[in-house]
Amino acid sequence: MYALGESMKRIQIKFILVILAVATLWTACSDSDEIFTVDPAVRLEFSTDTVKLDTTFSTVTTPTKTVWVRNRGGKGLRIAGIRLESGNQTGFAVNVDGIPLKQENGFQASGLEVRRNDSLQVFVKLTTPRNNFATPQRVKDNLVFTLESGAVQKINLDAWSWDAELIDNLVVKRDTMISSGKPIVIRGGIKVDSAVRLTIASNTTIYFANNAGIDVYGSLRIIGTANGNVILRGNRLDRMFSYLPYDRVSGQWRGIRFRPSSYDNYIIYADIHSAYDGVVCDSSDMSRMKLEMNYSTIHNCQGYGLRATNCAVSVSNSQITNTLADCVYFLGGDVAMVHCTIAQFYPFDSRRGVALRLCNSNGEVDYPLVRFQGDNLLVTGLANDVIDIKTKDGVAAGYRFFRCILRTPRPETIDYSKMNYVWWEEPTDTVRGGAKNFRNIDGAKQFYDFRLDSVSTAIDSAYFWSGFSETDRLGHTRDNKPDVGCFEYIKN
Repeated sequence: MYALGESMKRIQIKFILVILAVATLWTACSDSDEIFTVDPAVRLEFSTDTVKLDTTFSTVTTPTKTVWVRNRGGKGLRIAGIRLESGNQTGFAVNVDGIPLKQENGFQASGLEVRRNDSLQVFVKLTTPRNNFATPQRVKDNLVFTLESGAVQKINLDAWSWDAELIDNLVVKRDTMISSGKPIVIRGGIKVDSAVRLTIASNTTIYFANNAGIDVYGSLRIIGTANGNVILRGNRLDRMFSYLPYDRVSGQWRGIRFRPSSYDNYIIYADIHSAYDGVVCDSSDMSRMKLEMNYSTIHNCQGYGLRATNCAVSVSNSQITNTLADCVYFLGGDVAMVHCTIAQFYPFDSRRGVALRLCNSNGEVDYPLVRFQGDNLLVTGLANDVIDIKTKDGVAAGYRFFRCILRTPRPETIDYSKMNYVWWEEPTDTVRGGAKNFRNIDGAKQFYDFRLDSVSTAIDSAYFWSGFSETDRLGHTRDNKPDVGCFEYIKN
């Protein structure tokens, strides 16, 4: 039996080897029998006929786009040559199935075969030279495929190139003003030394790389206007998906941080969005103003919108919206907020924080909440309760709300003696509350318009505070019955 078993194993092995040999021979014959056509009517098929690379900054390489080149015909196709129509003049760089089109090969690839029902990949990126224009300039080229048959096919390459001021690791050591009609791209970040001031003028847009932000030890003045906001954002100009530009994706840059030595910071008419933390204020002497922010927006942050610890802060006519952590978080301090819209509709994570959090202890350190004065605030969001007020006994807890709309189920822990003319937005109100307050809340496309809709209870509900109620976030004049929040309702 043992001898018979060994014999059977040898027979099985020989049979397998014969099968493999036949398969190899059949494959070799099949390859050699591949028929290549020279019929000019037979063409390649491209996954796209136009490669769009959106807008790019001059001298900065774009992300790579991929194009599939397929042969769905019944016969093989030989490609006599693939080349850029403009040679190497436009800045496009192409790689065809691992073959780069570069000077060594005359900026072309040749002798490629695409067998029937097979494909190859083409990779495209762009690095443009400076164009010396203040506005984006269009950059176009064609990737030309010449088949063995003589047939010519093209893929259009299309992009916009924008000259920018590229700055690496800026350290501000003396009073400095940044003002530029061109975009400014910051890599590595901005550090403002103590005892000096950085001023950013109106109509200035600063694009920050992923690891960059503004670190302030001295003071920062952002001086925008209603028609010329200062814009701080990430530097990616491309899209995550066709419907979603990276500019609408949170966490694109680090945000602004005011260190303990920093005082007298002033932000007016600024648009700060898609950062990690929008603005962070470290603990400091409450007898000195840490930050005054007016007519500004902090939106779509992967951390906090505005976080301040044990310092003096004043915020008016401003929008603070959509954050993974809390939109607004005050741990102790002396704080005044007037005519602000604080809305928590962050879409990426159901564990999002609240819209407004007030406390006087973090469990380790106590910080007296000397004052929180909230007037004409619209505080709402997706959750049933977007407000968290937790105070520790024996530590100062001074807060008051006046003429505010607050989305909360009225927990018994709230001291109602500190609520004057406050409207409670019930979670069950799907007609006038929550997202219905606003013109457009589109979580799928990450598009938000927090101007008031006609049904909002915020309309005509505010108290007129001289010095704060004259104009709204956009510079529009308020009427004698102003609206709660940072936007005055204007009928279309």
